[in-house]
Amino acid sequence: MDERELCFLPAVTALEQFRSSQLSPVELLNALIARAEKVEPSINAFTDRYFEEALAKAAEAEQRYAKGNARPLEGLPIAIKDEIAVGGQRSTQGSLLLQDDVSEQSGYIVERLEEAGAIIHARTATPEFCLLFQTHSRLWGVTRNPWNLEITPGGSSGGSAASLAAGTATLASGSDIGGSIRQPASMCGLVGFMPPYGRNPEEPPFNLDPYNRQGPLARTVADCALIQNVMSGPHPRDISTVRPKIELPLDLDTSLKNWRIAYSMDLGYVDVDPDVVANTLETLEVFRSLGAVVEEVELGWSKRVDDAAGASYDFMMGAYIKGIAAGREDQLCDYSRACLENCERVGSDEFLSMLSTCGEMYDRFGPLMEEHDLFVCPTATTTRVKADFNDLHDSIEINGRALDSDLSIAMCHQFNMLSRCPVLSVPSGMADNGVPTGVQLVGRTYDDEAVFRAGAALEAVRPVFRDDATRPPL
Repeated sequence: MDERELCFLPAVTALEQFRSSQLSPVELLNALIARAEKVEPSINAFTDRYFEEALAKAAEAEQRYAKGNARPLEGLPIAIKDEIAVGGQRSTQGSLLLQDDVSEQSGYIVERLEEAGAIIHARTATPEFCLLFQTHSRLWGVTRNPWNLEITPGGSSGGSAASLAAGTATLASGSDIGGSIRQPASMCGLVGFMPPYGRNPEEPPFNLDPYNRQGPLARTVADCALIQNVMSGPHPRDISTVRPKIELPLDLDTSLKNWRIAYSMDLGYVDVDPDVVANTLETLEVFRSLGAVVEEVELGWSKRVDDAAGASYDFMMGAYIKGIAAGREDQLCDYSRACLENCERVGSDEFLSMLSTCGEMYDRFGPLMEEHDLFVCPTATTTRVKADFNDLHDSIEINGRALDSDLSIAMCHQFNMLSRCPVLSVPSGMADNGVPTGVQLVGRTYDDEAVFRAGAALEAVRPVFRDDATRPPL
């Protein structure tokens, strides 16, 4: 197998080849490192690299396979978003204020991944404090989409998505407070999962914010399930985590005969690019071909949803940044300073309105899902956002109308608000600018297996980016 094939090898396949001695963890990691040396100057996905330490761990993994005591993710290279703490390493959150901040211990997700044998070989870029659907900061510069270097890979887990799409990691971690896993997955032709609130552990205070989740990015549905099984489950130090732990099958039943699938192309109020619409309609036709009944539904949602989400983000993130930046605000990115200013304008009325809006949304969505097995909509509304886009200074139009906020770039935050619903973003096709598009598969509350089953069924019939001809032309 040549180097390029190794770099895009599914994690499930890599584990099989490790066990059969067809491939060694050292061989796989060396291929990824060589690939990173070639493509990183173009995409800028990595912040810190731990290549030497990782190669030593890969050699240890080889010995574990030889002795028959390999762990579930033994020897798989994983890139960790530079927001999640890795013990003994710095976690900058894309900020000059934290560029020398070394974590004493790893975050709960990282602990589980390392205990399962995954090897952290790099950290991935994020916008400062994960505030954008693009990935650029004063500390790390601009991260670019491997499919089209002028375009963003998305955000805030844009470095993780760019790395996977470029073939410099086998798995990657992300976090999602408003679409930060799913929108980059869509922009880079990947699978990204936002677990329902409480499924995966996190440290306080963000574990107590129901909008916020840690989760996986991968190149296949099975790989996404593989890493999610390690991440998930109750944690003794996180009161928000739910019992019992569920285990997603890697060989999922892909029969969807007689499933009832609801969809909305615009959630009732969102502008969507024609390319995204066309690819979503093609995806829905695949579901019909598999025996599902697919029907368009009205949600009755409005722009009020965006206003409520924006208030929540400004309230939570602005207060968080304020505690870090006091007296050093001049070192912040301009979008972080804007978040600080917006925080001062969020009061009790806006906070109560946000909660009321979430309740009203589910009052329509909950009964709808009692009659359907799955809900489908686009993930990102457009593929045309430049890598250095900043909505404080720049503008973009869809269908001739200017987007009025960064939230309009994706259709994701609505489901952070409906926080107990699992959401899987999977590829739906390619836009005419050479950038992938994606759809979200939304399940009933805590019905994770349904979204993975639907994703696996779609992938089996229509594996959009699975061969060398349909990989980024880096």
